[in-house]
Amino acid sequence: MRPERPSDPQDRASRDPQDRASRDPRDESEAQRDDRNLAELLQELRISGLGVQVLFGFLLSLPFTARFARLSQGQHDLYLTSLVLSAVATALLLGPVAYHRIVFRRRQKEPLVRAASVMATLGLAAVGLAICAAVLLATTTVATGLPAGLITAFVAVMFVGLWFAFPLTRR
Repeated sequence: MRPERPSDPQDRASRDPQDRASRDPRDESEAQRDDRNLAELLQELRISGLGVQVLFGFLLSLPFTARFARLSQGQHDLYLTSLVLSAVATALLLGPVAYHRIVFRRRQKEPLVRAASVMATLGLAAVGLAICAAVLLATTTVATGLPAGLITAFVAVMFVGLWFAFPLTRR
């Protein structure tokens, strides 16, 4: 264990939570930071991209089922809403991969990371909306009116709370 030296400003700064939050303690160059940020972002996109692709594939198969024809016009509209939102989410979550491929080895990591972060955030919002529309579609086939609306509202609040509100309060 390192002995405490109160006269060392580096030690005092590292104990101050506000100072620690305002500066990054990693000893890395700008290029190393960009590499790390890109790697972390691509890992996040792999996970979220897989989820939206499963949802999108499932939604694409629904019209070919026997029960789909019995849905009401409102349920068909919900289906189309969820399908389009899933397609938008897929495009947004895969967009950074295409961007990376096009600018590969062109010294554009910082702009790539910034653009990919925006695309990922918008993609997550689109996934959340697509899932909410799919939940509403599913719940309206099982329950009507208030229960379907309450279940969907609960799911929407969970997504907004866990994906956006909670992280923003910790920022």
